[in-house]
Amino acid sequence: MTPRTPEPEAPIVENIEDIDVSSEMQGSFLEYAYSVIYSRALPDARDGMKPVQRRILFQMSEMGLRPDRGHVKSARVVGEVMGKLHPHGDASIYDAMVRLAQSWTLRLPLIDGHGNFGSLDDGPAASRYTEARLAPAALLMTDGLDEDVVDFVPNYDNQLTQPDVLPAAYPNLLVNGASGIAVGMATNMAPHNLIEVVSGARYLITHPDATVDDLMSFIPGPDLPGGGTIVGLAGIRDAYTTGRGAFKTRAKVSVETLTARKVGLVVTELPYLVGAEKVISKIKDGVNSKKLQGISDVTDLTDRTNGLRLVIGIKTGFSPEAVLEQLYKLTPLEDSFNINNVALVGGQPQTLGLRELLQVYIDHRIEVTTRRTQFRLAKRRDRLHLVLGLLIAILDIDEVIQVIRNSDDTEQARVRLIDVFDLDALQADYILELRLRRLTKFSRIELEAERDQLRREIEQLEALLASKALIRQTVSEELDDVADKLGTPRRTMLTEARAAAPAAARGSSLPSLELADTPCRVFLSTTGRALRVDLPNDGEQAPDAAAHARRSKHDAVRSTVLTTTRTEIGAVTNLGRVIRMSVLDLPSAPSASIQLAAGVRISDYLTVDAKRERVVALVSLTSGTPIALGTKQGVVKRVTPGDWPNKPDFELITLKPGDEVVGAEQAPESSNLVFVASDAQLLHYPAASVRPQGRLAGGMAGMSLSGGATVIAFSAVIPRAGAEDDSGADADGEAGIVVATVAGSSGVLPGTDTGSAKVSSFSEFPSKGRATGGVRAHRFVKGEDSLQLAWVGPAPALAVAADGAVRALPDAGAKRDASGTPLAAAVGSIGFTVSLS
Repeated sequence: MTPRTPEPEAPIVENIEDIDVSSEMQGSFLEYAYSVIYSRALPDARDGMKPVQRRILFQMSEMGLRPDRGHVKSARVVGEVMGKLHPHGDASIYDAMVRLAQSWTLRLPLIDGHGNFGSLDDGPAASRYTEARLAPAALLMTDGLDEDVVDFVPNYDNQLTQPDVLPAAYPNLLVNGASGIAVGMATNMAPHNLIEVVSGARYLITHPDATVDDLMSFIPGPDLPGGGTIVGLAGIRDAYTTGRGAFKTRAKVSVETLTARKVGLVVTELPYLVGAEKVISKIKDGVNSKKLQGISDVTDLTDRTNGLRLVIGIKTGFSPEAVLEQLYKLTPLEDSFNINNVALVGGQPQTLGLRELLQVYIDHRIEVTTRRTQFRLAKRRDRLHLVLGLLIAILDIDEVIQVIRNSDDTEQARVRLIDVFDLDALQADYILELRLRRLTKFSRIELEAERDQLRREIEQLEALLASKALIRQTVSEELDDVADKLGTPRRTMLTEARAAAPAAARGSSLPSLELADTPCRVFLSTTGRALRVDLPNDGEQAPDAAAHARRSKHDAVRSTVLTTTRTEIGAVTNLGRVIRMSVLDLPSAPSASIQLAAGVRISDYLTVDAKRERVVALVSLTSGTPIALGTKQGVVKRVTPGDWPNKPDFELITLKPGDEVVGAEQAPESSNLVFVASDAQLLHYPAASVRPQGRLAGGMAGMSLSGGATVIAFSAVIPRAGAEDDSGADADGEAGIVVATVAGSSGVLPGTDTGSAKVSSFSEFPSKGRATGGVRAHRFVKGEDSLQLAWVGPAPALAVAADGAVRALPDAGAKRDASGTPLAAAVGSIGFTVSLS
């Protein structure tokens, strides 16, 4: 055979395209920056989620990992998320998942982790060792996804879909905060308290023109998961206004006696994301380099039962307060947090203030509620349509069976049913699929009941869609339900106290404690605000604060204590508990111009249960004068002073079930103890008739109450000698003691009935014996059956509304058992005016 000549090879055609390197780099960088900003680093302002976090919660929801079911391996969750929704490395997915489970990172964790999910000083175990499931808060983030409340978008390979945003039943971005570094921008947002954020959102729903100051009355500042103290509120206000600001956080430190001859600083709360090992390391470095003085040792006694407890021993001869100031300057016991509220709004990164953050979330929830209502309405209309067709079939069931039996096939039966009974295709198909067991009389009754129920629900849903006000009200009520289910008391205290100065330069000596232990007076307003007023130095003339203070909001005083700036005082609560508080950390005001509105809410400063507990008085813990207490059930007690437990809080009285403290005050032997009951009875007798008891005693009978009556006011007063005129002032010009009462109807909601008020001289009321019923202090007129408020103290009495605004009271001088004068506006509380005397 002749060999075949090989064919010549085709010539290679080269296609080389010249490109501009700078243009290519610019385009590639922009694509990279876009991907980082929108798909990785910045959260969406609506649900507060980054894409990876949103995908984790959605996939865990699809896997059925509810709180009432068992945990599964974290590696399985990571694999599901990576394979279906997030085509990136498993390490990034697991890191995001771990953060969602850490209680010291998020104020409201979204994942319930089982196993080693790390700590502030150590990383977590590998995903093959840990297990996870959704936390209750995560269910509220994903609730309603099956009701078409948000848009779904394709996943990375267009085979599955994922939500573009979560429904988010609460403002997750504000509650849990966020942090991330994108290209050319970053975000750093602080966590907040759920109850406060919900209150602010609900206020903005009902008051769309609310200002930042209005919202800050509900959201005073961040609430960090680890507690601690925020020092200085100016930076918070800047952040809430402009989206950028900074504040200092301090550890919660107390001075305790460790042994008979040794005291120490006990740290129980640290600044946000600061671990105990980091603090210990910095303290050791400072001691070794001679920068920190007076520290003998550092011991970490932290355990799972008692939580964080870091004990810093103080050498003999050193002031614990001075050492603490050094620690604030040179260690992470004081740290800074820079707020940068950058989030995605409509797909664009924006810097948002507090009002804008809440408004974006409210708009999102309004859209979710509207779409959910439309979905439910369509479902009920479709169901009603089928029920009506089924009722037609049951009423003429014999004829329906005859039509079906006479039909050759299913299609002919469908057509004949439509023609004979005037049905549509859906109803005819539903009837053809009907089971014989549904033909009973009972099934007909059930269908008729379902028809009526569906019509009522359709009417309600149509009314909801037709009213924007009802939609907003629904959003507000649902937020309130979430706060009731998941809300917890505030952990972080807020104070205007100054932060520590910057650390001294290397080699220079640290200054000694600069702030002297000067005299001051602490005021507690009737609306719950506390303020410290530094008094003039010896020899200076004290100004008349009552004359100089402008009558502004919250200036009615409930209680006051004369003390010094470095002395602890006690806050007595209605649960009979005394909480120690440092006067130094309270905001101060000059004695020439006192405005209690500038104070802090004492409930934010102290660790109290906001729903059950409130502060009723301030007392001195160093005075030798007994503390008198009166309770709602008429019990009186004088507590022997001194020898208080060396604990942050302690019990002052053993209360009976259902009882609570109404008032507390230092009561010397010369004072009178005064009870006022809701049935308008007033009783007073000498304090000397009540012998002082131990701290845990239950007190003794103080006032005999008629059926259904309770004590609404208790105080200890020292009547001034001399006759009093009608204004309540002594003849020599000194302020006298007056009794102010406000009567109304017990069946009316608080704040809706203005009632009537009366101010009488205390000298009008005769003294009676302990445990008696007292004398009438206010005569009820038609429509009145109880006293709403009562107050006994120095004239003139000052009344304020629930929001702290000043309200007018009648002139003093009314007879003790006279009826009151109608008020022009509702009164929320009564107290005395600010005075340094």
